[in-house]
Amino acid sequence: MDYAGAKATFLWYLNHSLGSDERTASEIYHDDAVVEFPQSGEIFRGKDNFIPWRSQYPDRVAFEVRSVRGGDDTWVVEGQVSYGVAPGMPFVDVLHFRGRLVDRETIYVMEGFPADAARASYAASSGLEATDGLPIRVSATEAAAAD
Repeated sequence: MDYAGAKATFLWYLNHSLGSDERTASEIYHDDAVVEFPQSGEIFRGKDNFIPWRSQYPDRVAFEVRSVRGGDDTWVVEGQVSYGVAPGMPFVDVLHFRGRLVDRETIYVMEGFPADAARASYAASSGLEATDGLPIRVSATEAAAAD
């Protein structure tokens, strides 16, 4: 998998999932794919176990994809995700590919935190640096309009 393929795969998923077509969105996965959330301890084995709950996502989910980096069969997507009117939260999505399809996805979503004052003289104030062709914003409203 190359950068263009990993980016296109993730955006395919977002556009179809947020457009309320989880079955089509999930064509990026092998049937036996694993989706896990280490922060909550949840692991879903097989598309039959994650398509149903993903089909019930809130209507007002929005993503800002800021970075796609990796190589070979492992790619990391970083950005912000918003649910409804709540402020966005940083996310990291680790995608492992077997061929052209995802066989394992590990998702981290967390609340942001203020910068440590002790590091202020060493750091610049900045959002996540975008990679080539990014950022891209995708929301349920935009995804539905694209169909």
